[in-house]
Order: sequence, then structure tokens, then C-alpha cells
Amino acid sequence: MLCANADDRPPGLQGLDVELRFCAADGLGAAVRGAQALLLWDYFSPAVRDAWPDATELEWIHITAAGVDTLLFDELRGSDVVVTNARGVFDRPLAEYVLGAVIAHAKDSRTSFELQRRHQWRHRETRSITGATALVVGTGGIGRQIATLLRAAGLIVRGAGRRPVAQDPDFGEIVDSANLSAEVGWCDHLILAAPLTPATRGLVDASVLAAMKPDAHLVNIARGPMVDEAALLAALSHKRIGGATLDVFDTEPLPTDHPLWDAANATITAHMSADVAGWRDELAAQFAANARRWLAGEPLDNVVDKPLG
Repeated sequence: MLCANADDRPPGLQGLDVELRFCAADGLGAAVRGAQALLLWDYFSPAVRDAWPDATELEWIHITAAGVDTLLFDELRGSDVVVTNARGVFDRPLAEYVLGAVIAHAKDSRTSFELQRRHQWRHRETRSITGATALVVGTGGIGRQIATLLRAAGLIVRGAGRRPVAQDPDFGEIVDSANLSAEVGWCDHLILAAPLTPATRGLVDASVLAAMKPDAHLVNIARGPMVDEAALLAALSHKRIGGATLDVFDTEPLPTDHPLWDAANATITAHMSADVAGWRDELAAQFAANARRWLAGEPLDNVVDKPLG
């Protein structure tokens, strides 16, 4: 069993009855030879693609992320290697981040912080989130946890996914995400929580942004390439939407000279929306439990549909 990265070793794996090897990305090709399982602890690393010719005995890859877009490539998709992910670990932290972003936007926290910095006392009215509308793109576990928390806070929620559903227990209604520009005019908050796939890449383009309410708020906790960043910059600069809270970007880290840093009504965080204290321990425990199933010949949890991504 092989674990990457070599410098940031997962905790709590000592009890597994396997030979553990640790390596960094540049040593994966040599280390993976003869290995049957791979824990991709550095979940942004593209090293598996480069090491694939050496992974002739690999049976299982576990990636410590919910999204698998950085891992999948054609040869892996077409192989018998099982891929599992960290589904479930990040649902609640991501939902809390989204709720915080929704509240911060409604309460105009950006202006409050700026007024405080200037030592200016300016009374003003803000908005209630009760009765506000949120469209959550992505109807998996993360999207459902977001919907549950937003509903509990008083928002009206719909989902957007691959298949419309008239009555859903978490979303009420699920609309077709392929027709997003026809649906976004309904919502005050557009929340992206879907995996990055060919169907979702560039999903929020100029036409979707143009169809949003002029005071609507975009939250992206999914993947940067789901949004046309140039179109978003234009929409923010010309105040065609009310604001954006962005945790993910086309290029990460976000370059210091990127115009999004200074875009009007944009809040930037460093791909940290899911990372709460103790998250590494929980990821390692999830993998260890799955490894025990694998060693016992039992079905694995969180198996990824590789063709769908």
C-alpha cells in the first residue's frame, strides 16, 4: 500500500496490516511498482497519470477529496482500478461556509469591515436571509447538506442537477442544470457545489451571469473552471450581479496580480471552505476503515463512477 505525500503523512495508519510506502509526487513511479493500493493524500497532485505505466498491479486508489477531476484520466477511467473518494467528510464544513457567505452578503459585512478600518460610524439597513432564495447546483451529499442548513436558516432552496425532480426531500424541486440560464433569475444566491465534469466545466458563463438578478450573489465552493472568470470579472466590474464569494479558481494559488483580488464585491478565500480543525484525522480514519474492508474482501465505500467523474 502506497501513501503520497511523503512529507505530510496521514495519521492513524499504523494499525493496518499492510506494508506502507511513502513518497512525494516525483517518486511515485518507482514507489508504485508492485503496490496494490494507493492513498492519494496530496489530492491535487497529477502524479498518478505520469506514474501510470508503473502501476501494473494497482487495484484501488483512494483520493482524500470529494472531487476527483484532478485524478481521472482516460487510461484510469478505462481500467479495472477502483477509485474511492472522501465523500461525506466535507459536507457539513462546506455547508457552514456557504451559510456564512450567505449571511455575510446579506448583512453587507464587506462594507462593515471597510468602515471599521476607516473608523467611520455609518448606520444602514441590511437584509434578512429569511425568505431569501438559493439555487444549489449539485445534488449530491454536499449540495444536500447545504440545502438542509440553508432551509433551517429560513431560506427557500431549489437544486439544479442532471435530472429534474418535481418533489425532492432536501431541495423541494430540482431543475435541469443544463438549462441554468433559464433558472437563475429566480435566486438571490447561486451556489456551486457540483463536481467538475465535462458537463459542468464553464457552466456559469456570460449568459448565466446576465440572467441573474442584479443584486444576486454567487458562491463557488466547487471548482474554479465551473465559472468563466473573465465573464465574472465583467459582471462584477459593471455591477451586473451583487457580489461573489469565491473559494476556488482556475489557477491556484490565485496569482497576486489577478484582478479578482480587487473586484467589486468579491470575497476571496484560499480553497479552505472544507478545511476545519481535525479534517486530516477524519480523512485518515475514513481511509483506514475502507482499507480494512479491502483487506477483508468486502465492498468498498464511496466508489466513484469513473465515466461520470
